[in-house]
Amino acid sequence: MQSPLFNYTEQQSQDRYTIQNPQLLRVALTGQDDILARKGAMVAYQGLMDFDGEYQSQGQRRARAHTGEGLDLMRVSGQGTVYFANLAQYIHVVDVDREGMTVDSSYVLALDSSLHTEVIAVDSQYGISGSGKYQLNITGTGKVALMTSGQPLMMQVTPEKYVNVDADAIVAWSSALRVQMQAQTHSSGVFRRRGNTGEGWELSFLGQGFALVQPSEVMPPQNAQIGQGARAQFGMGQHGSHGQNQNNAWN
Repeated sequence: MQSPLFNYTEQQSQDRYTIQNPQLLRVALTGQDDILARKGAMVAYQGLMDFDGEYQSQGQRRARAHTGEGLDLMRVSGQGTVYFANLAQYIHVVDVDREGMTVDSSYVLALDSSLHTEVIAVDSQYGISGSGKYQLNITGTGKVALMTSGQPLMMQVTPEKYVNVDADAIVAWSSALRVQMQAQTHSSGVFRRRGNTGEGWELSFLGQGFALVQPSEVMPPQNAQIGQGARAQFGMGQHGSHGQNQNNAWN
């Protein structure tokens, strides 16, 4: 059999994490370690592998009970090679250091089990109930595989140059940054999405670090039915665009 498809063979690498192609992650396990991966993200593997779909730490259970935020993870262990992907999104491997990284859990594909995750809240400056946004703070030393819809933009933040990002386009940022969630409007019009521009909430980043942005927003498909109320109109809650767009299926 002959075909150009045979050009897409396995990448040979000694690294633990390898980008097999821009939308496929290869992870090599030696039998002495394990990783945590998004449930349902395994697409193929070679060797003797064990997938524990019931994995969840006590801290993660508490966080999910209080905030609804968290990672649906499985523990992957064994000896061999395993491949991960999710909706053909672009994959990027990041080394987490002492600085730490804050990330929207929707964009985490896999991470070293040695890393520590904690749910944090980004509160609205207007104090509107339910308008804050929960994120994951990742600390320790190890690697995280992130996903983006399209090729991302890495924006540098300095004390002289702060950055504003649409809340639905942000993927991750340096944990050391000061962050504030706000509507691009005056307080009396906070429940309106910037008139007829279609823009809503944004995150402002100040300090020294980075902000990773994807060229896609969590927007409903054409003719989608979005629930009533302020939270839904701003994409919040189970009836908003976030709740209606599980697993980034619309991107």
